Amino acid sequence: MQVSVVGALICTGILAVVVYMRWSMITALIASLAFGATSIGSITSLGGSSPLIFTVFVMLVIVAALARRGIWREIGAVFVRIGAAWIVCALMVYVCIGAVLFPRLFAGQTSAFVASRTGRGVYEAALAPVSGNISQAGYFILGGLTFLAACLLLQRSGTLADIRRGFFLWFSLHVLMGVLDLLGKVLGAGDILAPIRTANYAMLTQVTEAGFWRIAGAFSEASAFGAESLAGLAFTYTYWRKTGSKYALGLGAALFVLLLLSTSSTAYVGLAIVSVPVFFSIVKSLASGRLRSAEALLIALLPPLLLSAMAAGLFYPHFFDPVLQLFDTTVVNKLTSASGQERSYWNYKSLQSFFDTGGLGVGLGSSRASSWPIALLSQLGLFGTAMMAVLLAMLVRGLRGGRGRIDTEVDAIASSVRACALAALVAASLSSGSADPGIVFLIPLAVVLVSRRLPDDSAAGAPARTLQHSRDSSEDVIQSQVGTVPGRA
Repeated sequence: MQVSVVGALICTGILAVVVYMRWSMITALIASLAFGATSIGSITSLGGSSPLIFTVFVMLVIVAALARRGIWREIGAVFVRIGAAWIVCALMVYVCIGAVLFPRLFAGQTSAFVASRTGRGVYEAALAPVSGNISQAGYFILGGLTFLAACLLLQRSGTLADIRRGFFLWFSLHVLMGVLDLLGKVLGAGDILAPIRTANYAMLTQVTEAGFWRIAGAFSEASAFGAESLAGLAFTYTYWRKTGSKYALGLGAALFVLLLLSTSSTAYVGLAIVSVPVFFSIVKSLASGRLRSAEALLIALLPPLLLSAMAAGLFYPHFFDPVLQLFDTTVVNKLTSASGQERSYWNYKSLQSFFDTGGLGVGLGSSRASSWPIALLSQLGLFGTAMMAVLLAMLVRGLRGGRGRIDTEVDAIASSVRACALAALVAASLSSGSADPGIVFLIPLAVVLVSRRLPDDSAAGAPARTLQHSRDSSEDVIQSQVGTVPGRA
């Protein structure tokens, strides 16, 4: 393995901040997700696969979760209390078997789209074992182990607060690098973040769309940046709505502006989809006469925005022409473009390979689609898709069904990370080529499932290994978990 100096330096910097602030390693892991094109090195034995820096912190989180006396009792408690742990383990085993067996079992019987690292891009070939089977299965195993580690760590005081810090640090870094990327392009300095893009795949960073620079931030393309911005917007909006945090409001506003400037079709369509439940929530509040202050602020902002747009269009008739052209290119005519037709063909052939393999799938990493649900069916088959659907249902359910009263801070954090994960899945359903939902899905799932038990465990006087000390009251336990709220109004 060839180690990336830049990747090692960024890892060191994140570690230094976390150690200085006395945060846990899971904060560093979540923050490292902001560097979506920075690898820790290149593995030549896997065709030049370049694992991203978050894999380093996944290892450290797993070690931190296991480095404790009585760990086997804690592991047993996780499997007794959280049924999803069994499903995740079963899914990891199934993915490994499928990645090794299915490409060989159905070799030559269907076609697959393979991402080349030699400049050919994505090309169609007969199904056969590829290095992606090993690397993608490895990523999936790391994600599953991260879920189990998060479940262990969340039973210890302070972890929930560290996860909240991690999400805020992640999206703060995301905004910072998005602004730097845009400024560099507008000022003629080019791709000033090129030195941190060390991953071994194509970088579509210096591209324009309808006269607008495409923002890639620390990612390889605008689509990935837009998808992360959408997830961050869902997180900050939900946290602001639950707590009134001024920092969450400011960060969410910055993410919203960057999302609009990203020129990403995934971000625009995803924003329209995630706005639907927000709209119905506001309508429901109006109908019941219990309008929240956050919802009232959104409604109050609409008239001046509409009036400003009308005035700009009246005094400057061609003011919105570039914007309309951008919308027409990225949304209205996206499917008729060469890129849209290519991705539609990927999905068509992926579904065909699902039927060609009798519903078993071609194995994780064997092929590429352009939609997460289609990639699930194509790569994991009916059985893997069913297990993933169960986990998704648990995440969608959220904190409903929890025993006892859910503390407001626990509710705010769990609901915010849940919204982040669901928004990320919406974006993945529009453009993702892999069946792996990633740790952006699995960490929030762990947070939601453990948080549902906090009131019950604390009220019942849970053992020290589970929450804190049995003599602590439920309020003390929850407070030790969530800490203080950043930037609360």
